[in-house]
Amino acid sequence: EYICSGRKQRSKMTKGNEQRVVILGGGIAGSVVAKSLQFDAHVTLIDPKEYFEISWASLRSMVEPSFAERTVINHREYFTKGDLVTSSAVNVTETEVLTADGRRVPYDYLAIATGHADPVPKVRTERLHQYKEENQKIKSAHSILIVGGGPTGVELAGEIAVDFPDKKVTLVHKGPRLLEFVGAKAADKTLKWLKSKNVDVKLDQAVDLNSASDGHKIYRTSVGGTIEADCHFLCTGKPLASAWLKETVLKNDLDAQGRIKVDEYLRVKGRSNIFAIGDITDIPEIKQGFLAQKQAEVVAKNVRLMIEGGRECRRETYKPHSVMAIVSLGRNDAVAQFPFLTLSGRIPGVIKSGDLFVGKTRKLMGLSPHIV
Repeated sequence: EYICSGRKQRSKMTKGNEQRVVILGGGIAGSVVAKSLQFDAHVTLIDPKEYFEISWASLRSMVEPSFAERTVINHREYFTKGDLVTSSAVNVTETEVLTADGRRVPYDYLAIATGHADPVPKVRTERLHQYKEENQKIKSAHSILIVGGGPTGVELAGEIAVDFPDKKVTLVHKGPRLLEFVGAKAADKTLKWLKSKNVDVKLDQAVDLNSASDGHKIYRTSVGGTIEADCHFLCTGKPLASAWLKETVLKNDLDAQGRIKVDEYLRVKGRSNIFAIGDITDIPEIKQGFLAQKQAEVVAKNVRLMIEGGRECRRETYKPHSVMAIVSLGRNDAVAQFPFLTLSGRIPGVIKSGDLFVGKTRKLMGLSPHIV
């Protein structure tokens, strides 16, 4: 049996021969890798936007725009040493990444963390302005339609119901129950809570968003009903940002859903120096921010070990997590599903809803939890 022992190999790296790590995507996964490795290698972060956003806090920012001041963070605040390329990757070869603005960025190690396709502004100030506009849209509406009963739709309905109890909120979901990724008990508790806040929940139906003409905000549903609303928010799933990989050297490393197949070290299967993390992987678990963060920490450790010439048996493996989710319901309540327990109300609310883990995430990125 092979035993992992012996002195660690000395790194052959000299200052002039620094290893090049390229990271595609500046969400939670890519940002954590960039921050972690910036002093161990020559790191290049390629992202179409100039900032990292704590995405699971975005719905609070819609009802309280000032909250976004802490959740939308310029990459340069935590990533101070490496190169930042504000563009999208359009091709990957065995040795380099090509970007939409025509750059060729060579790599020794590559981490792909492009997540879901989510068209957002390039600059932080524009993103903050977007939240102010969405907040104005909510404030000026008497009635609001939310389409989609996953965590995004449920959390938005909860935020509006608590902060603006006078608004008429209708949530339409095409499935038979809310939050289909968690157990029925957690979904039932969520439905009960929303109803207690006068949210009108319509299950097993879709809504035709094109059916409302200007001035007459009446939307038709798939069961022949109508919903009157001054505005709507679409909270359905976004496509994976992986379509572009189908034209690259990684085209055979995608599954039927467009997810990248990875091994237990989070390397693209069959490749030694290309990793994938976050929503874009085929890891059989719920795609959640805190899991993407854990994956990023594993990749950062493994790349650092490889750069230092450490033995393969010291590499860290990533094991899929069983269903564990906390869905915020306004500022004080939440519903939580742990492997053997479902809770709702104030206790899970204390864990997540007050600050939505924003202070903790800012500290992880080396920043003050609060903006002074």
